[in-house]
Amino acid sequence: MGPESASARERREAAVRAAVRDGLVDARRPVAGLLDVRGVRGAVAALRAAFEEVTAPGTEVLHAFAVKAASLVPVLRLLADEGMGCEVASPGELALARAAGVPADRTVLDSPAKTDAELREALALGIAVNADSRQELARLDALVRSAPTASVLGVRVNPQLGAGSIGAMSTATATSKFGVALRDEGARAWLVRAFVERPWLTRMHAHVGSQGCPPELMAEGVRTAYELAEEINRAVGGQRVRTLDIGGGLPVNFASEEVTPSFRDYARLLDVTVPALFDGRYGLVTEFGRSLLAKSGTVLARVEYAKSAGGRRIAVTHAGAQVAARTVFAPGAWPLRVAAFDAEGRPKEGEPVPQDVAGPCCFAGDLVAVDRPLPLLEPGDHVALLDTGAYYFSNHFAYNSLPRPGVYGYVSAEGRTEDLRDGHGEYGQHGEYGAGRAPGGPDVRFVPVRRPQSLDELVEESGGPLAAGLSALR
Repeated sequence: MGPESASARERREAAVRAAVRDGLVDARRPVAGLLDVRGVRGAVAALRAAFEEVTAPGTEVLHAFAVKAASLVPVLRLLADEGMGCEVASPGELALARAAGVPADRTVLDSPAKTDAELREALALGIAVNADSRQELARLDALVRSAPTASVLGVRVNPQLGAGSIGAMSTATATSKFGVALRDEGARAWLVRAFVERPWLTRMHAHVGSQGCPPELMAEGVRTAYELAEEINRAVGGQRVRTLDIGGGLPVNFASEEVTPSFRDYARLLDVTVPALFDGRYGLVTEFGRSLLAKSGTVLARVEYAKSAGGRRIAVTHAGAQVAARTVFAPGAWPLRVAAFDAEGRPKEGEPVPQDVAGPCCFAGDLVAVDRPLPLLEPGDHVALLDTGAYYFSNHFAYNSLPRPGVYGYVSAEGRTEDLRDGHGEYGQHGEYGAGRAPGGPDVRFVPVRRPQSLDELVEESGGPLAAGLSALR
């Protein structure tokens, strides 16, 4: 089977087997993140094709990846090489985007709490900024007067359309902290006047939420922003608003392998809901994150122990709240599929047995699955948390001072059999790890995305070099 014909599941299973074979997950390093590079590239291509189908020829479209979904420089570089920009929401995320080589004119700064220093830096670099409040717009007034800038500047509006099924992921509620609340008394008139008075204010931004928000609600948010832009342009007597930033947030199907809704589904829904959006008069910016990477990621962990309590089997693994915080703390909103593999990384067979899949953190609720039917897990087996390419292994929760796991990108490379490891089984000169054929499957090559955090690094991060400081205070 050639690499193009391999399904995402087949690629994942080959990668798990190879990761165990190559020691990316072993007794010393019992958990790792695996990222399917071919899957990521396919998702970006699907996004671009979906919007190309509905936009007028020549329309300027920037697809900016939401960095918070995978704050890893090699991932951002891969996305940039595939034609993506970056949406950043902090100085750290901006630094990561710049380290990845993302150009300033393909970077968008969104945050509800931008400091004067952040705004000044963005304007000096020529990074687009969406003001989140009236007070922030006043700060931009002063900065624009003090120095010229190449930045595209806009305002984020809150359409106040209501919540999806996950309140914490819904940003267009009546009392959301994000944006200028459009339905509050006097707000719409103030926004129109703000644009009329500022020739440099040329972008409108709206985002209603992400996971749990139906695409129809998202499309309504875009329609609201479009209608406001049209009202502003009529008031100006020309096209003051030239770009619509329609956010991201397309939800992910965590229940099966199926990618639904697709980018094509959403683009076509927008075409029906706001048909004039794509007629070429407005440039477009998107800010998708989770939907681009989730399906391409896997957290792989060893089963350390297996026990029973109250008649229920419990597999104690090394993947818990530190890599799956949302699933552990809000399992109803963020359930994950779990796949069972044996000690050699092969899909485990056997009659499914209800069992809990527990993590290593020292609190009772550290469970990634409860009463889940799986082949009986034993010490030395492995579990894979599926659809975890966004937010999971990239956004570590340092509970119990557990070190951050290594993250590795992989490709299936049919026909390539030479081993790129050096004599010590570590990374070879190309930074690649392992290229031998896993029996019964395609060749798999890995490259490090983030190396496993050492205990020395963890101690340093936790103030080790400053150990005597507090004791010296009298």
